[in-house]
Amino acid sequence: MNTMNTKTGRLVGMGILTALVIVLQTFASGFKIANFTPPLSLIPIIIGAILFGELAGAMLGLVFGIVVVLVVISGAEPFSILMLNHSPVMTVIICLIKGVAAGYLSGLIYKLLSGRNNLFALIISSVITPVVNTGIFTIGMLTVFYKLINDTAASAGANNTIVFFFTAFIGINFLIEVI
Repeated sequence: MNTMNTKTGRLVGMGILTALVIVLQTFASGFKIANFTPPLSLIPIIIGAILFGELAGAMLGLVFGIVVVLVVISGAEPFSILMLNHSPVMTVIICLIKGVAAGYLSGLIYKLLSGRNNLFALIISSVITPVVNTGIFTIGMLTVFYKLINDTAASAGANNTIVFFFTAFIGINFLIEVI
């Protein structure tokens, strides 16, 4: 009986968190801070990873990635259209991998650290999610999409592509994600 309740609770919890990821990411596509949409859906990914483990975090991260891909394909953000035109396959791959890795690593870090100090484990696993999400995005942008960023920086009159990228694409958005 207890096993059934645990499985049912996990199923219901994952269902609610999945719905939250979808709703929050969809809502966030219409909510802008400067030029960026904050990924509010990282919150249920972190909660799922902590409560149900790294595979649950990865599954929620995959849902996040799929919704991001759908938003990108819809053209809701102007730069995403440029990304799709430049490399549609890599755009999709980066969106999916960053979500899955962020959720998985959040759960894994929590599992590894939670035996000693649960508060510390909670804080670190919560911070690791946006770090991994933004980190993989940054690597993808500075490798696959470097020419696109360079062209965008040049058209904006920026002298340094890397500084332009970190201030225009990462800066405020990353700080909001971590907080």
